[in-house]
Amino acid sequence: MKLSSQSITDGERIAKRFAFAAPDEAEHFVLSDNVSPHLQWSGVPEGTKSFVVTCVDPDVPSEVTDVNQEDREVPASLKRVDFYHWVLFDIPAEVTEIAEGAHSDSVTKRGKSGPEAPQGWRHALNDYTSFVAGDDELKGNYYGYDGPFPPWNDAIEHRYVFTVYAIDTSYLEVAGSVCGANVVEALDGVKILGKASIEGTYTLNARLLKA
Repeated sequence: MKLSSQSITDGERIAKRFAFAAPDEAEHFVLSDNVSPHLQWSGVPEGTKSFVVTCVDPDVPSEVTDVNQEDREVPASLKRVDFYHWVLFDIPAEVTEIAEGAHSDSVTKRGKSGPEAPQGWRHALNDYTSFVAGDDELKGNYYGYDGPFPPWNDAIEHRYVFTVYAIDTSYLEVAGSVCGANVVEALDGVKILGKASIEGTYTLNARLLKA
């Protein structure tokens, strides 16, 4: 399979239009346009019944002591963990393209509804649900796409891996809450006939942006 995008160039920095937050000289960041990107795939394997689309940041700090603190950086050596930004599934086999902005066109404070998505598809809770749980203005259930928002003082530029999976079932059974991690775990119980990925990067760190 092959995955491509008119919104994101594989291996290059993601435009702030597709991010949850954009760099700001005075405040470090401001909320951004948060538009879901265009994706298109080809080379679909025979027997495909549906698709699953994921976006994962594998570079999130495993502990938050230094996150967004003045006069320090989150060290590059810190252990990193996965953060799910988007998990969309039960996409019918005849679909091979998702239009830009089809699943988000702004930051929705307190989150978008779900798990039902347009056209009878489903989307999972992304990890903003837990990330902003302590913020009275933003807390809620965040379904669907919410883009990059790495710490503004992280020493590394974060990667965002978009993957499409072709699977052999039209309805994916998910155990427990319909969250990104549980949907990905459910893929272990089905046959993955093919997959393809593209990767973009993003940073809010002023030092890295000037490099």
